[in-house]
Amino acid sequence: MKKIFLLLFLFVSVATFAQDALKFNNTKHSFGKIKKGTPVSYIFSFLNTGSKPLVVEIATAECGCTTPEYPKQPIAKGKEGKIKVTYNAALSGVFNKKVTVKFANIDEPTILSIEGEVLLPKN
Repeated sequence: MKKIFLLLFLFVSVATFAQDALKFNNTKHSFGKIKKGTPVSYIFSFLNTGSKPLVVEIATAECGCTTPEYPKQPIAKGKEGKIKVTYNAALSGVFNKKVTVKFANIDEPTILSIEGEVLLPKN
């Protein structure tokens, strides 16, 4: 029984440690009102707070109107990484888009979100 508790404790500790390996400044951004046809970008910054280099495996957007750019090289401990998210603003109306970021050795992905309203151009 003690072995089961020890294994459970180690599993929870490792999972908690992995989640503490990075810290985003924020995971949501509002562009407010933007012009149709004018792409907008926002840079999400994160800090590697772990003891090993941090690797972004992949960052994927939920649609083709949103494009994430992420570092391909490992982020050293104590260093900052950046993920740039661009929205193309091709359609008018309110938008709320998500980008899923998967880091190596971290089970849960990080969800970044952008929102705003694309306005029709004034004539």
